[in-house]
Amino acid sequence: MNQLQHSLRSGSYKLPFSIFLLVLFHLSAIIGISLGYREWFVEKTAFTLLLSFILLIWNFPLETTKKWLLVGVFFFSGMLAEWIGVNTGLLFGDYAYGENMGPKLDGVPYFIGIYWAVLTFITGSISCKVSQKMPIRIFTGASLMVLLDYAMETSAPIFDFWTFEGGTAPIENYITWFIVAALLHLLYQKAQPQGSFKFSISLYLVLLMFFGYFYVYFNL
Repeated sequence: MNQLQHSLRSGSYKLPFSIFLLVLFHLSAIIGISLGYREWFVEKTAFTLLLSFILLIWNFPLETTKKWLLVGVFFFSGMLAEWIGVNTGLLFGDYAYGENMGPKLDGVPYFIGIYWAVLTFITGSISCKVSQKMPIRIFTGASLMVLLDYAMETSAPIFDFWTFEGGTAPIENYITWFIVAALLHLLYQKAQPQGSFKFSISLYLVLLMFFGYFYVYFNL
């Protein structure tokens, strides 16, 4: 009991509890979708993205004005890039968002902007552990984001997240993802927000596990 009270006072329970929630939700979805309950689980995508964002706020943590300004910049930059992509066919190729990413603004889900912000923060934190040199950090962070996007592309149309014309994401999608991500990581590295590496790597690995599993599952 004393140990529990100490954990509650010190906040040391935050990380293990957050990782537990992330693993629980994503592993449950893996099992449920694999057993044939795809529609029920993928309809909860917006909630899962919101949960990830809330846990980022709590664990990173996002407690300063500077960090929230970065969230705003990353959110609006992601939304703008996606708006251009969806409405003009430029940047990423010809694609459209489905219904399982939540409410949209002119064809672009609000949660995709949140997703850009979350990914930039966690991959930025991870890249800071890789090297002291800014170019390597920027390259690493952007590459990690593109890797996750690549893992998602197989399941995205099946889960009604988004669909590319012709059914396959073109090479320009990944090139543009890398360029936009690199610009966001340049800003991240200039700002140098301090955050939890352990939470960042945990969330990234959970996402990679989830979409990596379905990349293999749907390509068998």
